[in-house]
Amino acid sequence: MFVDKENIIIKAGNGGDGATSFIHYKGVTNGGPDGGDGGDGGDVYFVGDKRKSSLIDFMYQKKYFAGNGTKGGPKKCYGKKGDDIEIAVPLGTVIRDKSTGKIVCDIFYDGEKKLVLTGGKGGKGNCKFCTSTRHAPHFSQKGVTTEPVRLILELKTIADVGLLGFPSVGKSTLLSKISGAKPKIAAYHFTTLSPNLGVVTHYDDNFVVADIPGLIEGASEGAGLGYEFLRHIERTRMLVHLVDISGSEGRVPIEDFVTLNNELLKYNEEVANLPQIVALNKMDMFGAEENYKKFVKKFGKKYKIFKISAINAEGLVELFNEVYETLKTLPPIKPIEHEEFVYERKDENTFEIERDEDGAFVVIGPLVDLLSRNVVLNDMDSLSYMQKTLRDKGVFKALKSAGVKDGDTVVIGEVEFDYLD
Repeated sequence: MFVDKENIIIKAGNGGDGATSFIHYKGVTNGGPDGGDGGDGGDVYFVGDKRKSSLIDFMYQKKYFAGNGTKGGPKKCYGKKGDDIEIAVPLGTVIRDKSTGKIVCDIFYDGEKKLVLTGGKGGKGNCKFCTSTRHAPHFSQKGVTTEPVRLILELKTIADVGLLGFPSVGKSTLLSKISGAKPKIAAYHFTTLSPNLGVVTHYDDNFVVADIPGLIEGASEGAGLGYEFLRHIERTRMLVHLVDISGSEGRVPIEDFVTLNNELLKYNEEVANLPQIVALNKMDMFGAEENYKKFVKKFGKKYKIFKISAINAEGLVELFNEVYETLKTLPPIKPIEHEEFVYERKDENTFEIERDEDGAFVVIGPLVDLLSRNVVLNDMDSLSYMQKTLRDKGVFKALKSAGVKDGDTVVIGEVEFDYLD
């Protein structure tokens, strides 16, 4: 089964909590603090793997969580960092943030490794809170917790040439003749249900050709199989447009050619403007020569047109000599140019002040989250640390600017107190 679009959830590891510990050994009655820091949480990476050709793995596993950091220990022992997780994806996978639709990264090269989420920082042990006036802190810091993120994975096949055409015009047959690919071939529409890739060797060089599943009228609006696979044309440098010039299935070759190019234009103007060579297939069949003359009369000045018979391999050398010469004039395929969407850490120095329905002043924001990880409500040293932090970070000054008066209620996280200047 070929799968080229899936949704997944990823999460970086939580940071481990810092330890509250004191030196204990024979002969020492009041040893100093020796609690170690917690380990950082694991990171989340995406890695390009040329051995993969589909996103089918992500149909069955939707959640990818990195390991959590472990808690710090006594004797200033640091907790272990959580295990990183590396998610292997096929080359050409575009990863988007689901909530914004913005591109997080475009995995284009084999072995390419992109950091997407960074694990939470480990909390500080109590030995890190010692000061000249606080010799034995009985509190430590909790590790930073992380939030899961929803992503959209979208595979856009990477190929030099895209084979384009209506169903049953002979694209799969042509690919089998020019490369080592072995696509499924049968005499009915939509034999090809996923893009097939073939490598064409041209003397000492080679290039990649993608057989795009048959498009039909209305493909750009979702008709047939086309809409699901038009994205795979975006990664190609040029197109070979295959037309059944014999009209063997009662179709009109000129109308088919115009219709399909209109579908490309509706889908993406850049795709429609890719260099395009026309291959008129089934020239060995009755009526082909007459239709060929009409086709050349109408389009011969705009396109390079080749007569071929894919099943007999006639005309293929001339066709792909021209393809090769055209590719030499085109720039190489590159990743999508985009401004990468980065999941940034919150600035833990920021805060806001709001008034609730009872008139209390409520302090919210990353600074409050930081204090909630540090403060132990039943410990005087911890509360003293909280007051100093609020003063140093400008919270008390901001409260005065907001109009706080003696006796007003102030709420900071789980702490509620009456303000006194």
